[in-house]
Formats: sequence, C-alpha cells, structure tokens
Amino acid sequence: MSVKKYKAAQASTENPRQTEYRLFAEVTKALMAVSEVSVVSKGVRPQEFYKAVDWNRRLWLALQVDIASTENRFPDSLKAAIASISIWVDKHSRLVLRGELTLEPLISVNRTIMEGLSAEPNQHSTPSTDTSAASAVGSLGTSA
Repeated sequence: MSVKKYKAAQASTENPRQTEYRLFAEVTKALMAVSEVSVVSKGVRPQEFYKAVDWNRRLWLALQVDIASTENRFPDSLKAAIASISIWVDKHSRLVLRGELTLEPLISVNRTIMEGLSAEPNQHSTPSTDTSAASAVGSLGTSA
C-alpha cells in the first residue's frame, strides 16, 4: 500500500486529536518498555533505550515547531506552556541519557497529555480561558 493511500485511509478514520493520542501512546509505550532496562556492563544500555528517548524528544520538538507556526491557532499562553514543557523534556532527556535521572517524569508528562487528548473537547474550558497544557490541548497540530 502506498503512503498516499495509507494517509488517505488514516485521514478518513481518525481525527487529529485521535492521531495525536495514538502517537503519544506509542511513544509512551516505548518509554515504558525500556524504563525497567537495567544497565548493562560498563554502563551501556540497549539501543532501544536510546531510540525511545530520542523518539520522545523528536515528538516534543515537532510540537515546538508546530506551535511556532503562524497557522497554529492556539492562544499564546497555551503555546508558551507547550514550549516550556518541550524545553523541559529536552533537558530531562539529556540527563536521562547520561544516567542521572529516570524516565518516569517523561512518562508521566506524556500520560497527562494523553488524558487531555482523550477527554471530550466540551469537558474542558476553552483554550482562551484554561491554559493548562494537559487539559486545554484539543489538537496539538494546526487543526486546533
């Protein structure tokens, strides 16, 4: 199946919010799978550990790029909150990769975002009145 056909099929069955939830779920599942990885001899972890942390960092970087877009309609306060979380994720990830911190806070942040994405949009305040990144996120893309 071509990528074009796959994207067309996906677009017809999944809204942006569901796509974002699925992506966060996949990344978070990967982080959880490697969170219990014990340090192998000489402090080297399996490649999957590094891949999962990098995937999470790239997800948050993509969000940061998206909120910087002029097409993104989120209120500035929500954009700032997402940017702040993204910067924190990057810094925390670097410390995780050095073995100084654990993955648990990264997993927790992702789960919180997933809770916000899984809730019905009408269960939250509008983004203009509620700037909590976890509860106001309706769609992290430009379709917000």
